[in-house]
Amino acid sequence: MTAFGVYGGLFALAFLAATIFPAQSELGLAALLARGEFPVWALLAAASLGNTLGAVVNWALGRGIDRLHDRKWFPASEAQLERAARWYSRWGRWSLLLSWMPFGGDALTVVAGILREPLPSFLALVATAKTLRYIAVAALVLQWP
Repeated sequence: MTAFGVYGGLFALAFLAATIFPAQSELGLAALLARGEFPVWALLAAASLGNTLGAVVNWALGRGIDRLHDRKWFPASEAQLERAARWYSRWGRWSLLLSWMPFGGDALTVVAGILREPLPSFLALVATAKTLRYIAVAALVLQWP
């Protein structure tokens, strides 16, 4: 497999994992890290960028929720949105540091769009959270001290 295929595939998997499709980007990253054939920093960058841009899709969906929330494919249930809205109301934009979580994290990114979080602060917080999650995966797989 070419380097482009590896990085592009990991980017796509991470992107999908942050949107409406069920995917486990951590497992893909872990498998590639365990192979040891590609630079860790490049794998982390591909996964982080893909997952962050996938969250931007959720943010954009949140901006247009009035027209989309009743669609079957919408990435968050009403219950998830309500729970995320409570978190967001309590903690504000800082709740986006929990956007890495497998349950509720995607809903937080949708709620950020609904509540009109500015894109620059959204990107900074979500990119930080998602990158740190992938660094933690790398630390576990590579047994960093």
